[in-house]
Amino acid sequence: MTTEEIRKKLFELQDLKYRDFSAGLSPTVEKENMIGVRTPALRALAKEILQSGRAEEKTSKAGAKGAKSGVASELLACEEFMRDLPHRYFDENQLHAFIISGMKDYDACMEELEKFLPYVDNWATCDQMSPKIFKKHKEDLLKHVKVWMKSKETFTIRFGVGMLMEHYLDEDFDPKYPAMVAKLKSDEYYVNMMIAWYFATALAKQYDAVIPYIGEHKLDKWTHNKTIQKAVESYRITDEQKMYLRSLKIR
Repeated sequence: MTTEEIRKKLFELQDLKYRDFSAGLSPTVEKENMIGVRTPALRALAKEILQSGRAEEKTSKAGAKGAKSGVASELLACEEFMRDLPHRYFDENQLHAFIISGMKDYDACMEELEKFLPYVDNWATCDQMSPKIFKKHKEDLLKHVKVWMKSKETFTIRFGVGMLMEHYLDEDFDPKYPAMVAKLKSDEYYVNMMIAWYFATALAKQYDAVIPYIGEHKLDKWTHNKTIQKAVESYRITDEQKMYLRSLKIR
């Protein structure tokens, strides 16, 4: 499928009311750059495209094409689209993110992610991009997370913190990870909001290890207070913990 063919499919799925609603939630994206395709439809299209690429891989002709182009076999059905960066529409970015998220080959997935991350320009695309294959490669993933968090790009940093929150707050938790996040200093709203989200989630999962960051005011005032706000909204935080957290709010 060419970029134009994919774009045509997206417009066939257009919902103008949903576009108008979404435009208000993504202030970094111009409304005219939104088609208005609902998330379930985008996920379904991404799955269809990946399945088509895997089907092509099974034919000798497709195998030769993959070897010639060097593209991951899963992407044979959308190679042109994946290389057509930056995309014109927000919905194309969303579709791109869902295609990457559905890839089954870790190395190919990471390669495509690294190519795409510099073009991510909004929180929705950033946060909805979550490759399932990452769960099986946490040791290598962590190396990339550390690099992303040192980036100068707002949404690359946000993605790195998001991956740290998603994959390293349970059995793979290490006290050095919240220390890494606390060291981040940014004037960017979307970075600081993710830091607050990380610490609020960490309080729910690793309270004893993380509460000193709040109790000792190791975060900037806005992020500190936003962390408390998000934490006390969580059902995973006990009433006693919520009461204490409220007492730590910086006035």
